[in-house]
Amino acid sequence: MAGKKTNKDLPASESSHEALGNKAYEKELKRLHVELVKLQQWVVHKGLKVCIVFEGRDGAGKGGTIKAITERVSPRVFRVVALPAPSEREKSQMYVQRYITHFPSAGEVVIFDRSWYNRAGVERVMGFCQPEQVKKFLGAVPMVERAMVESGIILLKYWLEVSPEEQERRLSDRINDGRKIWKLSPMDVKSFTRWDDYTQARDDMFAATDSSWAPWFVARSEDKKRVRLNVISHLLEHVPYETAPAEKVKLPKRKIGHYKAADYPFKYVPEYLLQESNPEKHGK
Repeated sequence: MAGKKTNKDLPASESSHEALGNKAYEKELKRLHVELVKLQQWVVHKGLKVCIVFEGRDGAGKGGTIKAITERVSPRVFRVVALPAPSEREKSQMYVQRYITHFPSAGEVVIFDRSWYNRAGVERVMGFCQPEQVKKFLGAVPMVERAMVESGIILLKYWLEVSPEEQERRLSDRINDGRKIWKLSPMDVKSFTRWDDYTQARDDMFAATDSSWAPWFVARSEDKKRVRLNVISHLLEHVPYETAPAEKVKLPKRKIGHYKAADYPFKYVPEYLLQESNPEKHGK
């Protein structure tokens, strides 16, 4: 119906999707992982060069989505790049120089967990660069990305969009979960109050760099499971691949028992006891 508001028109916080159950998620993720392995084999077979950029606010789900992409493929083909703050030497270089060294060669998929777009995001919002530097960056980056694409790199740029309510819930969860506290840096805490500044920075970034040769794709990330499936499915649609030729694998026969193993005093790792089974060992 003309004028009807669809899910595509809704911001992340208004999406009407029900939460995806673990069973359905795992089943679909397994199917997509099989396809990612096929893509991997095709990338190697054809010598393709794939570069995937993930951007978004703190807590948007970039790390979890990247992990879902890479957990069943080879780290020799799928490389994840998450660069630390630049060194003094790197600060003296052309801005994109330290990123260029990580661009994919033939047969590689490189995933940037944050990227050169730091200049348009955190560096701008937190005052780590001057407004003129941001302006020059936004003017130059489309030309850099055109050069990437013209060199044969398949470039995909994803922005994960999360609502302020969900972001706050996730960041609060990191404080209270010993497994996640490392994810919450002092910079995350400082930038938490600057939602509107990040929104304006995002909008300016899109306006300047959402080109026909390197468009931005926005994925709603309110539901972590759904965003992972959505991004993987989209990725598979935008990197052309087929089933690479390969001989059917068959395990050969082997001989066992012709050598008697030495009676060596191996230092075995002790069997782990669940914490509740042995409270004294765990300080309880």
